[in-house]
Amino acid sequence: MANGSHNGVTRVHHHPEYYLKDGNVTFHVEDTLFRVHRHFFECESQFFAQEFSKAPQEGTSDSNAFRLNGVTTADFAKMLWVWYSPSYRRESKPKDHWLTILDLSTIWQFPDMKKLAIDELQNLDIEPIEKITTYDRYHINRSLLLPAYMLLCKRASRMSAEEGEQLKMPTVLGIHEARERAVRSAAERGCCSPTSADADDEELEKILNDVFNLNGHATNRQGAQPQGTVPIIKTPKPDVNGAANGNRSSASGSVSISHPLEIVRCVTD
Repeated sequence: MANGSHNGVTRVHHHPEYYLKDGNVTFHVEDTLFRVHRHFFECESQFFAQEFSKAPQEGTSDSNAFRLNGVTTADFAKMLWVWYSPSYRRESKPKDHWLTILDLSTIWQFPDMKKLAIDELQNLDIEPIEKITTYDRYHINRSLLLPAYMLLCKRASRMSAEEGEQLKMPTVLGIHEARERAVRSAAERGCCSPTSADADDEELEKILNDVFNLNGHATNRQGAQPQGTVPIIKTPKPDVNGAANGNRSSASGSVSISHPLEIVRCVTD
């Protein structure tokens, strides 16, 4: 299939893996059409279920596909991989793969998919600063950050200014308090010239649980939205002349999950 434009008409192509013959909903992402199964979106995402109900006839063909802006073709394919992975045993994927799935599942409210992404990220070796900032951004159960907090308290060097800028002030202050309490705890046990690394692991866990109230974060708030730009489905509304108000392409009829909508005509070869 050809890409580009001709006489003002944007050419699109079918995705090589995720344009399925038996699919029943079509999405238009960048210059690519995906045809997949509506069932996953309706059953697993309250967001998509509500938006589909507003425009039940949209997405039924290439010519009136749902337009997804604010997401790349590659990232949307990564999300679809969760449902359409060809292997019976899920293959190992790198951190960035699961961060993409975490991001989209949070934005579009797929709680089970978000839980899967979190479980996979828990099994990966992630630097403590990055892990804390990521989990804070997506409102993930803070108790899962206990190992990351312990690493920051146990290491010899204090947090750098650059690291501090990445974290929220309550986290910076909490780590500072925990390190000081860990030093006092080690001194009380008779340690000479103690550092926070000399604190007993069990005692340090108690200190961190107290400082960050980790026992009060047992529930993972998976429905919360991260900060930043969030794609939104905007179904077209006819104006007084019966024409769509700029949300629908003059030729393709695409509904856009996006910010300001790009008016584009699409054809496939």
